[in-house]
Amino acid sequence: MSEPESVKIWHRYRAALQGAVAESTWHIWLERVSLREVDGNTLVLDAPDDVRSWVQSRFGRLLNACAETALGPGARVRIAEPGDGPPSAEPARPARTTRQEFNPRLTFDQFVIGDCNRLAHAAALAVAEMPGLAYNPLFICGPPGLGKTHLLHSIANYVHEHGDGLTARYTTAEAFTDDFLTTLRGGGDMEAFKAAYRGVDVLLVDDVQFLASKAKTEEEFFHTFNVLHQAGAQLVLTSDRLPRDMDALADRLRERFEAGLVCDVQPADRATRLTILRKRVTSDDVGEVDPDALELIADRVDANIRALEGALIRVIAFGSLTGNPVTPALAEEVLAGLYPQLKQRTPTVREIQERVAAAYDVPLDALLSSSRAQPVAFARQVAMYLARELTGVSLPAIGRAFGNRNHTTVMHACKRTAERIADDKNARDAVQRLVSELEGR
Repeated sequence: MSEPESVKIWHRYRAALQGAVAESTWHIWLERVSLREVDGNTLVLDAPDDVRSWVQSRFGRLLNACAETALGPGARVRIAEPGDGPPSAEPARPARTTRQEFNPRLTFDQFVIGDCNRLAHAAALAVAEMPGLAYNPLFICGPPGLGKTHLLHSIANYVHEHGDGLTARYTTAEAFTDDFLTTLRGGGDMEAFKAAYRGVDVLLVDDVQFLASKAKTEEEFFHTFNVLHQAGAQLVLTSDRLPRDMDALADRLRERFEAGLVCDVQPADRATRLTILRKRVTSDDVGEVDPDALELIADRVDANIRALEGALIRVIAFGSLTGNPVTPALAEEVLAGLYPQLKQRTPTVREIQERVAAAYDVPLDALLSSSRAQPVAFARQVAMYLARELTGVSLPAIGRAFGNRNHTTVMHACKRTAERIADDKNARDAVQRLVSELEGR
């Protein structure tokens, strides 16, 4: 087969493969896979030694399915073995494309809904079902890694499947800028560029904050926005900040971004994080994973969804490469290096009572008794203060844990302890040591 034809097939295959897996899976396992040759209806691929066995065992069916997409029915994939001879001198690389394809894995069915993203999900589904009629534009904002891009692809996939011929285009502000500047400098047809972005029913633009301070691009996007909006086409935009906080963006664009519905996504709570992990384990068919290991990952990794999924993949990969089952102990070993200080340990009230009793050389039963002897009383006040500061337990519950005292007694103890450590360096140092010990620092 001629080299140009092999390159075309590799481009189609690589695009299909990348679109079929999560971004984190692609970067960790599949991005370094390269084309050795096309042998009839078989794609012969090279994979680095450190991922070859995992790619063969876990992604075999997916590799073959994508081969049929690129070559047709009956196409298959073979991973070259180390002794198969030298690979091609210049493996085929994907060419840059101006259009970013929709990821078929990023659908509304795969999106995990929680209190952190319920409004954004409902609004995205509404515009997918009724483009141009529900909320136009829809502006979704929030920190990176919380599902904004997932919602854009979900809209695009929904329109593609159920839109009765409606067209959708997904892009990023950076890609829009690159396409525009390349066309402007003579590298393309300006009319074709305008048709590509203005001739759609739904335009989805990720990370619009990157349009700021690019005068020519801002102007072109302003006109694109107006043409689409006036034609009744749907616009959906995402950003890491609210429109009003995009100071470097032209006022007329900010005003248009705020003219529709602005909603945000927040970091996922623990229940949502755990649901995401369970869903990934099921959908990716990664084998046996101890549920307690997922609980530990959900507790430890609360930065964003990308970090959460990345942590899961690393734990599973470590287990596979070392031949160990995915247990809480394995997850702890992996996450200790990745997130050493991500989340402080929360002690229990009982642990606080025991640690304070030992530190002040007071019997635990005396600490919980009605004794008003000075050493005992002060230790009790410190313990109540730490219970209030280091746990989420309510004042009445703390009082019950200290011999059924009422909440006003706990409030008084917290006030007296705060005053004491503010004026007494020795007392302050002692309390700080207790805090460090209780939080495991």
